[in-house]
Amino acid sequence: MQQLKEELASSLKGRDFLALADYSSEEIRYLIDLAIDIKQKQKAGEIYQPLKGKTLGMVFEKSSTRTRVSFEVGIYQLGGQGLFLSRNDLQIGRGEPIWDTGQVLSRYLDGIMIRTFAHKIVIDLARSSTVPVINGLTDAAHPCQALCDYQTVLEHKGRLEGLKIAYIGDGNNMTHSLLMGAAKLGMNMSVASPEGYEADPDIVAQTKAVAASTGSVIQMCRDPREAIENADVVYTDVWASMGFEAEQKEREIAFANFQVNEELAKYAKKDYLFMHCLPAHRGEEVSEGVIDGKNSIIYDQAENRLHAQKAIMAAIM
Repeated sequence: MQQLKEELASSLKGRDFLALADYSSEEIRYLIDLAIDIKQKQKAGEIYQPLKGKTLGMVFEKSSTRTRVSFEVGIYQLGGQGLFLSRNDLQIGRGEPIWDTGQVLSRYLDGIMIRTFAHKIVIDLARSSTVPVINGLTDAAHPCQALCDYQTVLEHKGRLEGLKIAYIGDGNNMTHSLLMGAAKLGMNMSVASPEGYEADPDIVAQTKAVAASTGSVIQMCRDPREAIENADVVYTDVWASMGFEAEQKEREIAFANFQVNEELAKYAKKDYLFMHCLPAHRGEEVSEGVIDGKNSIIYDQAENRLHAQKAIMAAIM
């Protein structure tokens, strides 16, 4: 077991963290276990600073609460420092190619985290950089959030394999990362989305291919009741993600029957966990009774962004 951990630790050094699809099942589970270990060290008051003297550049083309604070605090607690870089702080805001930005930032930094729009930007940045690049969010994937989500489920349920997660809502970046994570970790996942708002079919196909090797069951459907039946975990996200605000009214109509509320939650297991990546719009995608109820673990999720991202940084930087 120790030899396997050492081999996994070695395999992660210097790697980019762009999508869970790039990591093996063993590597993802290693990161989750490392996050829990780092969290326990912090709670016990232990000093753990493997990144002493190192600097993480944090590039934000999309604003954030949890991503910025958790990465900035996380790199500090690991002994390093974070450098906040908004679009207006960098020449990419004036048209500098991402290739040049990646080449230059690599000469100054030990790692780069970017939160942006098109997934191609992250890929191009990683290709041009000689230091590890972390995907803080793109329109296609949110791997940091999914990693901390599955860490949170493991802490509450004691296992991941065989559990069922139901996702109700927009087939967005969150859906994509949760799907791949579920398949890699041997979990079952059902997704219910209205017509026209489904997850990317190519990503769904990739996920099902992975699921075939791990024994996971992946189901895509229209009926929220069908998706949530006997679920161990119930997950939702805003109906209009960042960049889609102009579609808010249109989406309210399309998603009217996809609210996670007390009536729908009756079809899940009694001890189900409710999860939301936040920010949430109470009264839209989720009722106040569910998000503030006894099954909700949204703040444990939010806290674990700190610990999961510390694990990522410690492993690859």
